[in-house]
Amino acid sequence: MDKKIALVTGSSRGIGRNIALRLADEAEGVIVHFNKNRDAAIDVVKEIEKKGKLSGYFQADLTQEDQAHAFIRDAEEQFGRIDILINNFGPILEKSWEKLNAEDWDYMWRGNLGSAFYCMQEALSGMRKRKWGRVVNMGFSRVEQLVAYRNIVPYAIAKTGLLILTRSVAASVASDGITVNMVSPGLIEGGVLPKDQNIPAGSLGAFDDVSSAVMFMISDQARYITGTNLVVSGGWKL
Repeated sequence: MDKKIALVTGSSRGIGRNIALRLADEAEGVIVHFNKNRDAAIDVVKEIEKKGKLSGYFQADLTQEDQAHAFIRDAEEQFGRIDILINNFGPILEKSWEKLNAEDWDYMWRGNLGSAFYCMQEALSGMRKRKWGRVVNMGFSRVEQLVAYRNIVPYAIAKTGLLILTRSVAASVASDGITVNMVSPGLIEGGVLPKDQNIPAGSLGAFDDVSSAVMFMISDQARYITGTNLVVSGGWKL
């Protein structure tokens, strides 16, 4: 992986930041994305460069198709290629379904499903030409359970759609040497935590737990794994 360029969306903080820094231990370079917090993105870039790796930051509102496409094109132009794409950006909204409006629905869908779709559309072209690529979409640990959600309805629906998109794209690019998978965190420290934290493992997950799953999915050991959803939840809601 020391000759690969990785891009992590939503990497100025939280899980995305942790993934970017983990990638910097092995990849040749890591591209940092942010929407609003430029200073935080600059800090991540500095940390990556301290490791002796290439880095840079880009601003884009990934809920907008034109900005997402331009962002990927600009990143490829500056760094030469994108070998690894981690679609981590994905806002969450806690709001009773009765109080949701059209703007809420649109933002959750564009943020959690549209953003990954737009970025994959643009990045996969280069991966196909090079006959190698790794894509990991960040999901939600309960996407396959199809259960009721009172307060995160559009988020949960969008993440379920992202799983279908992940598997559909995986099937279409597998012959090009590209894997497309999903990593789905459960209750992670620093995130939105419901009152019923009934986690069999007995504790909240850490950022490193999630980034370790991502690192496996892009590794040579996972070269024959595609269209898979790896749940990182400590058994939450089994």
